[in-house]
Amino acid sequence: MAEQQVNVTDLEPAQLQEVKKQLDQELDHLTNSYSQLKQAQTKFKTCIENVNSLRPDSKGKEILIPLTSSLYVPGKLVDTDNFVVDVGTGYYIKKTKAETASHYTSKSTFVQTNLDTLQKTIERKQDNVQSVVQVLQMKMQDAQQQQQQAGKA
Repeated sequence: MAEQQVNVTDLEPAQLQEVKKQLDQELDHLTNSYSQLKQAQTKFKTCIENVNSLRPDSKGKEILIPLTSSLYVPGKLVDTDNFVVDVGTGYYIKKTKAETASHYTSKSTFVQTNLDTLQKTIERKQDNVQSVVQVLQMKMQDAQQQQQQAGKA
């Protein structure tokens, strides 16, 4: 379905307010999506840092292993060269340290590409909102001037 182009200067103030309301809602959705993507990217970068921070002398080190988001059990590192990686939809794959770092690096890069695209979309929406606000202000001033002139006549 193609987007329909509408000249905002042809709209009445009430219609402009509806357009602005819709654009504001779209902007809220886009900024929330941006925030969620940014959080995902931060998690991927943290995974890369954690994988790269493990050294052979880290074996035997005590760590906390998450069972759920708020429940951890104590454990010990026995292998710092291989990792079990969540690749999505409940699948886990054993990967080497290099493969694991590469996996999360590619995920982070993919998310960054989406963040860049989303940022441009947000900026366009913000420009659209600004244009609608300017036209709305202009129409309100015109209406106010017409009322003043009608009152003088």
